[in-house]
Amino acid sequence: MGIQAQDWETVKSSKLFLYGEGYGASLDEADRQALSDLISKISVNISSVTQQKEGETSRNGKIETNSDFSSSIQTYSQATLTNTERVVLHNEPDAHVGRWIRKSEIQKIFESRKQKITELVGNAVKAEQNMKIDDALRNYYWALTLLRSLQYPNEMAYTDDNGSKHVMAVWIPEQMNRIFDNIKATAEKSDDGETELRFTYNRQPVASVDYSYFDGRDWSSIYSAKDGVGVIELPEGLKPKQYQIKYEFEYRGQAHIDKEIESVMNTVRSMPMKKAYASIKAAKENEATDESVCIAQQPQTNAMLELPEEGCQKYLDAIQNVASSIRRKNYDVSDELFTEEGKSIYNKLIKYGSAQIVGTPGIKVYQDGDNVVARGLQMAFSFKNGLRKSFVEDMVFTFDKDGKISNIAFGLGKTAEECILSNPNWPETARKTIVSFMENYKTAYSLKRLGYIRDIFDDNAIIITGRVSKQSTMYKSREGAAHITNNDIITYNRQTKDEYLNNLARCFASNEFVNIRFTDTDVMKPGKGKEMYAIQIAQDYYSTNYGDHGYLFLEIDINNPQRPLIILRTWQPKKDPNFGIYGPSDF
Repeated sequence: MGIQAQDWETVKSSKLFLYGEGYGASLDEADRQALSDLISKISVNISSVTQQKEGETSRNGKIETNSDFSSSIQTYSQATLTNTERVVLHNEPDAHVGRWIRKSEIQKIFESRKQKITELVGNAVKAEQNMKIDDALRNYYWALTLLRSLQYPNEMAYTDDNGSKHVMAVWIPEQMNRIFDNIKATAEKSDDGETELRFTYNRQPVASVDYSYFDGRDWSSIYSAKDGVGVIELPEGLKPKQYQIKYEFEYRGQAHIDKEIESVMNTVRSMPMKKAYASIKAAKENEATDESVCIAQQPQTNAMLELPEEGCQKYLDAIQNVASSIRRKNYDVSDELFTEEGKSIYNKLIKYGSAQIVGTPGIKVYQDGDNVVARGLQMAFSFKNGLRKSFVEDMVFTFDKDGKISNIAFGLGKTAEECILSNPNWPETARKTIVSFMENYKTAYSLKRLGYIRDIFDDNAIIITGRVSKQSTMYKSREGAAHITNNDIITYNRQTKDEYLNNLARCFASNEFVNIRFTDTDVMKPGKGKEMYAIQIAQDYYSTNYGDHGYLFLEIDINNPQRPLIILRTWQPKKDPNFGIYGPSDF
């Protein structure tokens, strides 16, 4: 114990620190108790300061405090108290741990939370501009929740593009209500209990929005609409005149991706949003149609050379054959339409939840080297279990030179696709290869194609996850005062290809479904010479009982466009405040 015990006594006797002590059979147990003890003292200290300030403007001699803030003090757990120090006073099995913090450091706790609020609001504004209503509402509400946990929430302001400042506590609910006002949902058609919905925002199809609906007995799990299309599935025989829906905005099921947000949401009272609820006039029951349209327009980018209408028909006929089988739920499509690999993917596809065709197909067919690609068919996939039960996907069909379906993939979505294809900095072949690769990548995870995933990773691929932790060092000055230094310890967890695939196999086995959605995309070309591309992309990941949002970084070798290889893969839950998203220069 020696000098540590002497320094601990210095901390306890000094008025510069707040401290807590904990005991337990293990260091973890003792540390949790020490943190709890420290937090309770921080709470008393902060509440006293808050009361003094609030007391200056109190009414009738009574002190008024932010009750949400008072209850949220306990959310400053080990995840957020990064500027506390720790000392092991006695090791296991009779562990004794001390935790302390300089009183002058306490305000930094709140500054960190303020920074996160500002970041969330910025993300919400950008998401709304991109018609990603789900991300906009989630970021706004999480920012509002953190805001309500601050000492003085009315002190935070948002500065708009015109330089005007707005009190966030008022402005954020206004923005959310404005979004709810501008979302319009209509029921387009209904068939055998399944109803298609159309979602627009400011009269334009939304890129994405999440919702639940009342099925006559209870509220459904969360459903996701993509590019303006969603579905409702009602029990047999139930034919209401109106549908009740609720736009998701709290996202409690995803809050675990940020322990600070999760802990605050579990403490601060929910804030009701009456405008999140809407009634939709029911659609008339009708027969589904098999109509498909070949769109012969000017291509949106140079990467798409569309076929004339007369050259589309055989491809449309093949897609219509597949779509008709799915509509009839008779999935035995002729093998003559597929290559062997294409039929294998189709068989996996029809087992991916309960599939249905949605929307009015407007098939766009274009040449891609020796292959032909067809886009425009949309499908909804529903599942029995999970926090989310339905996803809408854009289907991408690839035909080989013999006119057979060789591949079926889930599209990236309009935002991510156009971001890559419209980039003038890279050759057309590279852009098309990257889009195709990313579509196959997300589809392989959804359809649990471990063999394909094994093939697209280089045998020596670098697969890294990172974690930043704190290491505290305590020393004693010549004057006898206790001093502490903090060092960031970055722990990298590097997995081999086999380790990564084994973990992935366990994940696939334990989940009914996996679904990946990509959004913001940035493509770079590190160095000159070889066709190597680095992709930074925002990723929403969903499985039966888990969901997260993070940032994926892939470095891909596309020297052989028919067989791209992943050389480097990293994932991080949020942008690093110093360098943002991992990139080529970090490795």
